[in-house]
Amino acid sequence: MSGTFLGMPAFPEAARTSVHNPTLRGNIRHATHTIRTKRAAAVAELDDWAELREAGKQIKEHTLRHLDRYLVQLEEAVTAAGGTVHWAADADEANRIVTDLVRATGESEVVKVKSMATQEIGLNEALEAAGIAAYETDLAELIVQLGEDRPSHILVPAIHRNRGEIRDIFRREMGRWGRAAPDGLSDEPAQLAEAARLHLREKFLRAKVAVSGANFMVAETGTLVVVESEGNGRMCLTLPETLISVVGIEKVVPTWQDLEVFLQTLPRSSTAERMNPYTSMWTGTTPGDGPRNFHLVLLDNGRTDILADEVGRQALRCIRCSACLNVCPVYERAGGHAYGSVYPGPIGAILSPQLRGTQSEIDASLPYASSLCGACYDVCPVAIDIPEVLVHLREQVAEQPGHRLERAAMGAAAKAFDHPSVLAAGQRLASLTRRLHPSKLPGPGRAWTESRDLPAFPAESFRTWFKRQERRKREGGTR
Repeated sequence: MSGTFLGMPAFPEAARTSVHNPTLRGNIRHATHTIRTKRAAAVAELDDWAELREAGKQIKEHTLRHLDRYLVQLEEAVTAAGGTVHWAADADEANRIVTDLVRATGESEVVKVKSMATQEIGLNEALEAAGIAAYETDLAELIVQLGEDRPSHILVPAIHRNRGEIRDIFRREMGRWGRAAPDGLSDEPAQLAEAARLHLREKFLRAKVAVSGANFMVAETGTLVVVESEGNGRMCLTLPETLISVVGIEKVVPTWQDLEVFLQTLPRSSTAERMNPYTSMWTGTTPGDGPRNFHLVLLDNGRTDILADEVGRQALRCIRCSACLNVCPVYERAGGHAYGSVYPGPIGAILSPQLRGTQSEIDASLPYASSLCGACYDVCPVAIDIPEVLVHLREQVAEQPGHRLERAAMGAAAKAFDHPSVLAAGQRLASLTRRLHPSKLPGPGRAWTESRDLPAFPAESFRTWFKRQERRKREGGTR
């Protein structure tokens, strides 16, 4: 069921449901607090973290400014190494390319490495419609797939599930997808992991086709890189005869030296590790070693449109570490499903509306799914100023039809602030009539006061109080 989730309710409505689910909030709170505490310790080990962060930002900015050149270089290098490169303008084209490639092998099933890009385009659903079964092999993605659920976190897609829920899903669903869960399966992590291992092993050994994404692509050599913690990625990348990788065009880096920076910052920011347990790299094909056929599908799907926005294109620097989710007070309380996208949390609030546009209700609401506290910017390993982009996108949403009252209110406020006498008169009037003020706003403004009362106006404004104090000082000085 992973996909773009279009048709879901707007963020405020979805979040309102989530915050009243104590199990969901407890699961997410426990997991995010644990991850961010460990991350802070891992980052503190490096004296040059600030320099690495700035280096990652500059590398990504340089690459995005010259993306056309590096993508051509990447294509040439992959082709020279025995791979085949395909260009996909949108999700439909990418799904069609992958489906045709799988059909050409004569196979009817594929194993998958965890991939945000394939979730973004709804590849599993497209393959299913073509009669091809796609099996997720990442443990958390397996939990989501078996439970007919949706991912709710970039790094830990099943973060909203506790051990008891996972045990029940395994007992109930594993047999329908392959090897059944062992009798008497408990909720002990070791038993759950062993059940998943046994279930997946038969798929690894049988599969002839694998589908992956990539964390990075090195333009100078045509090398793709996948970092993971379980070993399932290594199995998918080496055992099948055909490997198809669907990767967003922004994942390219110019050189191996550039890659060095991200292999230090990504593990610490995501899993709080100095190095990922499995870092797999492959360059084209090699006779007798790994897949015989390698296909790289370079995915645009709105990314070149984002490049044209000087403020919004910061989002394309993202290396999918999920650090911003783990510190976000809004995500912690609302959960990932409320964002209506495979990209939840702060990064999803700026990436999804740019990839999909802000015409739908859910995408128009995402730039407002933030308190603008700035914690996401503080932890971002490539220094994406998420609050700046959120405000930028709010401006775009406000320019759309349906925001006339908001624009009128902001226009009136701007005129008042430009004219001190008008502002002072308004403050005096508000103070004089304060006993008549409602505690809740009516009409379109009621959303602001559904969970809070309007602040009470003081008996006098600061301006009036300050003038009185200044007058007293002057009078006291003349005596």
